[in-house]
Amino acid sequence: MTFDTVIHDGTIVGASGMFKGDIGINEGRITAIAEHLSGGTRRIDAGNRLVMPGGIEAHAHIAQESASGIMTADDYLSGSISAAFGGNSSFIPFAAQHRGQSIDDVIATYDSRAAPSVIDYSFHLIVSDPSAEVLEDQLPRAFARGITSLKVFMTYDLLNIGDGGMLDILSVARAHGALTMVHAENNDMVGWMNRQLAARGMTTPKYHAISRPELAEEEAINRAIMLAQLADAPLFVVHVSTAGGAERVQRARAQGAPVFAETCPQYLALTRDDLDRPGMEGAKFMCSPPVRDAATQEVLWRHVRTGTFDSVSSDHAPYRYDETGKLMNGADAPYPKIANGMPGIAARLPFLFSEGVVRGRITPEQFVALSATNAARIFGVTQKGRIAPGLDADIAIWNPEVTRRVTLADQHDNMDYTPFEGMELTGVPEIVMTRGQVIVEHGQLRGAEGQGRFIARERVDMRGRSGLGTKETALMHSDEAGATS
Repeated sequence: MTFDTVIHDGTIVGASGMFKGDIGINEGRITAIAEHLSGGTRRIDAGNRLVMPGGIEAHAHIAQESASGIMTADDYLSGSISAAFGGNSSFIPFAAQHRGQSIDDVIATYDSRAAPSVIDYSFHLIVSDPSAEVLEDQLPRAFARGITSLKVFMTYDLLNIGDGGMLDILSVARAHGALTMVHAENNDMVGWMNRQLAARGMTTPKYHAISRPELAEEEAINRAIMLAQLADAPLFVVHVSTAGGAERVQRARAQGAPVFAETCPQYLALTRDDLDRPGMEGAKFMCSPPVRDAATQEVLWRHVRTGTFDSVSSDHAPYRYDETGKLMNGADAPYPKIANGMPGIAARLPFLFSEGVVRGRITPEQFVALSATNAARIFGVTQKGRIAPGLDADIAIWNPEVTRRVTLADQHDNMDYTPFEGMELTGVPEIVMTRGQVIVEHGQLRGAEGQGRFIARERVDMRGRSGLGTKETALMHSDEAGATS
C-alpha cells in the first residue's frame, strides 16, 4: 500500500489505550495503523512524541456579537489559527441569534464569517427568541442541515428565555435528536446581588466575582437538570465553576440521566484574587460564571479526573483590553458594564496537558477523551476525535517534554493580553494536521485561509444514557405514540 503521509515511530494515544506504531494517511483519511509502515510521500518522525487526535474545541465565541453589541476580537481566520497552534484541528463556535432574528439569517451570516477558517468547523446555535416559527420550522431545518446543538441562557436579561422557553427548546431538541446546552446561573440572584453591591458603591472589577455567587450556579444547574428531566431531553451544562454544580451533575449522571458537562481552564488556573488587581487590570479576568478559589479548583480537578466532566473547553471569548472590548463603556466603567469573557483557545490544551497529564492528575488517555474523543461522540462529529482507519486524519503530535512560558505572541490571536501570561507549561503540540494536511509545524503556520470545511454533525449519541423523565412525560409520550400508530 502506498501513502501520502506516514507518521512513524510515535506513541499513538487514544481514549482507551496507547501503543507504539505508525499511521498511514491517504487523501485526508487514516488508511492504516500498524507496528511499522514503509513508504509515504512524506514521512514524519514522531519518535519520543505522543500522536493524538487533534483537539476539538467545542466552546468558543468567534466573530460573534454579544447581546450588547460588542464584537469579539477574533474572526474565523485568527480564531482558527490560534486554535490550531493550541493543538486543535477543528472547532464548534457559536452562531448567536439575538431577539428578532431568524435562525435562517443567523446561519447565513455565520456561514459567511466562517469561510476563512483554516480548520474544519461547525456551529452551536444560541437561541434567545424561541418564537413559534423558530421552534416549529427554523430549528428543525437547522438540525437537518447538521447543526445539531444549541445553547440557551438562564441569565442575562437580553438572552434569558425563562423556564418555559427552555422547556420548549428542550422538547424540540429532543424530538429531533439535538442537544441543548445551557449557561446556568440564576438571573434573579445575580440581579439582586448587583443592586446590593451598587448601593454600597462596590463596582470595581473585583466585585464581579462576588456578584455571581456559587449558589446562583448551583441552583440553576439543579433547575436545568429538572427541566431536562421533565422534557425527557439530553442536556449539556457548560463552564461549570463550582463544587456544588459539579456534584449535582455527578449525581444526575450516576442516576443514568443524559447529562453532559464541561469545565474550563480558567476555573482550574485562576481565582477571584486575579480580579483584585490595580486599577482596571482585574477586568481582564472577568468571565461568567466567575473564577472562584483554590479550594474549588481542587474539587473541580477531582471531577475532571473521575469523569464528571466530558470535556475541558476554553470558552474563548476574546474582548480586547481597550475601547473595542473590555473598556467599551469607559476606562472606569462599573463591572456590570464591562464585557465578560477571556481568551484561551490556544492555551486550553497545553494547560490541560501540563497541569493534568504532567502533574499526574489525569492520564494521557483521559487527556485525549477530554480534548477530542468525548466532544466528537457527544456532538456528532463522527469522522473525527479518534485515530482509527477510515476517519479524518486530524492529528496532533505532541512533544511531552518541552517546557515554555505562556506569552501573548504564542497565542496567535487578535488579543492584546492572555490571562495565562507567564505560566510555565510542559508539553507542546509541534505538528497539527487537519484531514491529513499539516496546518502547524514547529511554530510555523502551514495551513491556508479557507482550508476549513463545514462539518455536518449527526444526532446526539445517547448510548448508555437512559434518561430519567417523569411519570407524567412517560404517559404523555406513550399516549402520543398510540395516537400516531
